[in-house]
Amino acid sequence: MSEAPAAWRAAALAPPRAHGGPAGRARLKASAEDFAVAERLGFGADGGAAHLLLTVAKRGRDTLAVARELARLAGCAPREVGFAGLKDRLAVATQYFTVPAPRPPRPLAGLEGEGFRVLAAEAHSRKLRRGALAGNAFVIWLRELEAPPARLAERLGQVAAAGVPNYFGPQRFGRDGANLEAVARFAAGAGLPRQREARAFVLSAARGLLFNALLARRVADGSWQRLLPGELVNLAGRNSWFAAGTIDAELEARLARRDLNPTGPLAGRGPSPADAAGALEAEVLAGFGPLPAALEGAGLEAARRPLRLWPEDFRAEVEHGTLRLEFRLPPGAYATAVVRELVETPDTPLEPEDA
Repeated sequence: MSEAPAAWRAAALAPPRAHGGPAGRARLKASAEDFAVAERLGFGADGGAAHLLLTVAKRGRDTLAVARELARLAGCAPREVGFAGLKDRLAVATQYFTVPAPRPPRPLAGLEGEGFRVLAAEAHSRKLRRGALAGNAFVIWLRELEAPPARLAERLGQVAAAGVPNYFGPQRFGRDGANLEAVARFAAGAGLPRQREARAFVLSAARGLLFNALLARRVADGSWQRLLPGELVNLAGRNSWFAAGTIDAELEARLARRDLNPTGPLAGRGPSPADAAGALEAEVLAGFGPLPAALEGAGLEAARRPLRLWPEDFRAEVEHGTLRLEFRLPPGAYATAVVRELVETPDTPLEPEDA
C-alpha cells in the first residue's frame, strides 16, 4: 500500500505563509455557530417548471448527506439533486439546492431533517451545477485570541492590502490528509474508486496537491504576486486565461490593479505555461513522479487557478478575546487560507471536505 511522502503532506497541509509567521493564535470552530457561510448565487429562481430551487439552512451536516435527504423528501434519485458547492459540516451554512419538481406537486418549504431546514422553494428551470456561484460570504469568530494588538493590526492591514495565497484548504485533503494516501495509490497505478463521489475526492485532492505545491514554491521565492514570462494569466473574476510572453508595463499595471492574476495548474490534458513560468512549473510537477500523467490519463482537462486571493469587504473586530472576521470570497476559495495568514489555529478539527 502506497503512503503519501512527507513532502506531499507538507505541500498540501502546511505550505508557507506569505506574510511571515502567524500574528498570534486563536481557536477556530469552537462551535458550529463560530463559522457562518452563505452562498451567493448571482441569480434567482427563473420560474421554470422543471425544478425547484431550494434555499436550505444547515448546521452540523455535510452537503452530500443533506442532498440525500432532499432527494427522499422530493421523491427523486440523489443524482438528480443539484447543488453549487460543498460546505463544511462544522458550520452554520445557507446554501442552494435544486430538485426535480415533485409530481404531484407538494410543498417543500418549511420541511426539516436532521441538521437542516428548507427555508424557501421556488420554481426554476434547470438543475444547479457545481461551481454555479458568485461566491460565498463568511462571518467567523476566532475565540481565545492570544495576539499582540499592534502585530495583529499590522497583519490585518497586510492581508487587506496584499491578499493571501489562494491555497486549497486542508479540507480538500480529507481528515488528517487521508485523501493523500488514496492519491499516492492512484499515482502508483492502483486506479480510482468506482463510486462517483469517492473518485471525485481523489482527483480533486490530487489536483489540489499539485496546485498547492506550485503556489508554495512561488510564495517561497516571492513570485506569487508577479507575472513571469510565459505565464498563463487569469482575468480576475472570470474562469478564463491567456498566455503572456513578455511582461510589459501594461500587464504590470493591470496586475497592480488586480485585473489580472498569475495562475497555477489544475492538472490534466491541455496547455501549460512557457518560458520561465513553464520551466518553474515543470520542475515542481516533476517532483510528483507519475501523478501529473495519471491525471491526464484519467481524462481531466487542464484548467488554471489564480495564485492570489483577496477577501472582499474585509472587516475585523476584536472584543473580549475574540477576533470577528467578515468577508466575501470568490467560488472555490477557502476561508482557512485567509485565517492561516492571521493566526495559528492549532486545535481546529481537520475535517474532510464536506464529508
